[in-house]
Amino acid sequence: MESRALRWETLAALSSSSKGRLSYGRRWPHDEDLLEGCMSPLVLSPYSGWVLDRVVGQAAPEIASSRSSTPKEPAPLTNGSSPLEVTSASCQGSSPLPPAQPSETKGNGDLGLLEMDHEVFPAVLPCKVTEVEGCIRMYEEMHRLKGKEGLRQRQEQQEQMVRAVSDLASEQLKRFDELKELKQHQEFQDLQEVMEKSSKEAQGQQEKLKEEHRHRAKVLNLKLREAEQQRQRQEELERLRKEEGQERLRRLYSIQEEVLQLNQQIDPNYRHKDLPRIDLSAYSNRGNQICGLVSGLIRTTSERGFPTQVDVANTERALQEMRGLISSMQQEIAAAVEEKRRRDEEEERQKQKELLKKEQMKAQTPAPAQQSGGKQQKEGLQVKAEESTMQWYRQLQDAAEQCVASFSEISNCKDNNEVKKIKTDLQKAATIPVSQISRIAGSQLREIFDKINNLLSGKSVQSGGRTVSVTQHPQGLDFVYYKLAEKFVNQGEEEVASHHDAAFPIAVVASGIWELHPRVGDLFLAHLHKKCPYSVPFYPALKEGTSMEDYQRMLGYQVKDSKIEEQDHFLKRMSGLIRLYAAIIQLRWPYGNKQGAHPHGLNYGWRWLAQMLNMEPLADVTATLLFDFLEVCGNALMKQYQVQFWKMMLLIREDYFPRIEAITSSGQMGSLMRFKQFLETCLQQKEIPLPKGALQSSFWRS
Repeated sequence: MESRALRWETLAALSSSSKGRLSYGRRWPHDEDLLEGCMSPLVLSPYSGWVLDRVVGQAAPEIASSRSSTPKEPAPLTNGSSPLEVTSASCQGSSPLPPAQPSETKGNGDLGLLEMDHEVFPAVLPCKVTEVEGCIRMYEEMHRLKGKEGLRQRQEQQEQMVRAVSDLASEQLKRFDELKELKQHQEFQDLQEVMEKSSKEAQGQQEKLKEEHRHRAKVLNLKLREAEQQRQRQEELERLRKEEGQERLRRLYSIQEEVLQLNQQIDPNYRHKDLPRIDLSAYSNRGNQICGLVSGLIRTTSERGFPTQVDVANTERALQEMRGLISSMQQEIAAAVEEKRRRDEEEERQKQKELLKKEQMKAQTPAPAQQSGGKQQKEGLQVKAEESTMQWYRQLQDAAEQCVASFSEISNCKDNNEVKKIKTDLQKAATIPVSQISRIAGSQLREIFDKINNLLSGKSVQSGGRTVSVTQHPQGLDFVYYKLAEKFVNQGEEEVASHHDAAFPIAVVASGIWELHPRVGDLFLAHLHKKCPYSVPFYPALKEGTSMEDYQRMLGYQVKDSKIEEQDHFLKRMSGLIRLYAAIIQLRWPYGNKQGAHPHGLNYGWRWLAQMLNMEPLADVTATLLFDFLEVCGNALMKQYQVQFWKMMLLIREDYFPRIEAITSSGQMGSLMRFKQFLETCLQQKEIPLPKGALQSSFWRS
């Protein structure tokens, strides 16, 4: 009872307080007067129900005990509080309880409070609206608590399910890890088994290879021993062969020395001093040929290595022939001496009978000798070339004219564009490779040679991005022959005249093409003789009706607009042509067939030199051409003809050079002095140096 009294006292105190008389609202009442609340009847605060619930909750046990012991009595109201105010306050004072209280306790407390209110204050008549509102709030709170409890249970159920799923996932992950580990272990075992198997196979293969290696080593050792024995046998045989070869070589040198000594017994003037009527030139020529043959055999065997028994037999036969030649010459001289003696005796008898005839004979005796000497001089220094040489010259010129006539259709193709195009392509394919010849590398020179050879052989070649072949026209091959030979000669008077060392790469290509295609060589000579008649040698004569310009062209001069080229330019072109010719006669294509003879070898150069010395010299021209020819080809002629060559050099210095000097004016002494210095140096050193720019063996490996 004391607690209940305290409760109502508390309620009365609260309602009479200044705050209790105030009305509170969460929203601003826009449509009501601000002071309306102050004039309204006093009501309890909404929180008074919560306070009442707290007090009721604490006094519930006391009420229950009092019910059992004392009858129900209404307690007096304190502080003048009316029952209506208290009831409404109790109805409106229900508020949310703290969440920490269990739902059942709260629900039972609310119901107990409701019952207690009905029992204790039966006389109080609650407002219907307030009662309904309190019931609604009470049920809302009950349903909220039930919903919260259900939510908590569902959360616990979800957490249990999550824990179950997590446990299941962890178990499955463990099983997956165990399965993965098992697979890895199995794979590792399989890999280990494969590796062990491979290792065993490799060891077996290695053992097999070791066995094969031992077997091969044994075989190689046997072969090495056999090779060493073979090498020793070869060395022994080579030593014996060298000894025999050296012995044969010494024999050849002794034979050569004897042959030269026997040849010196022949008078080089080709006439016996006491017997002017005896001509020994045939013996001298044959002796020189035998010397040249022996020298050629020795040179060939030296290049090859050591002489064979056949070489020794050939030189011995040459020696026997030389001995027979000397014996025949001596017999002829003896017979001539005997004939002279008989003739002298007969003349002596005639002197006694006819003194006048004897005096006449004495007076006339020097005349024949003088006449004979004049005839020799006339025959030795000719103005015209030999008839055989001129016949050869005319044959080459006729062949060139026939070649020009054979491709007249291509030459006169003014209206036919297709033939004109073929002509242009063929001319480029023939001349451009010749213009590209240089000393850069031997491989490049070989490519140029193969390109020219393929063109002349009828194969297709590339020229200016086009495919060209001589088979495109029936006259294509003759046209290419002619233009190619003409281009070689033009390179001589242009490129070689300016750069002397260019003669050798051009000459080696021309020589190789000449050997495979002889017609190119004939046309080359025809062009060369036409541009440089001194290469025949041939001095054209001025005929009646020939103009001076045409005659100058025949001599090799270039005439343009009635103007003859300068002498220096003329000599420069002639020098280039002679140098190219001198290089061709001594060179051969290194990749060709060397079994056959050179198509135009050193024998032609020897013939040209001899014929030049048999003709009257020309001022400035002869000295220039002889110097250029001997500077390029002198070394090769020296190796080929040896003694005969030096005899020729002595003849030039002693006999021919004074003739050149006699006709040379003071303004033309440059070429003469250069030629004289060359002769003196070579005769003093007994050696003709290799020409500058000669192709060495290393060039063909570049």
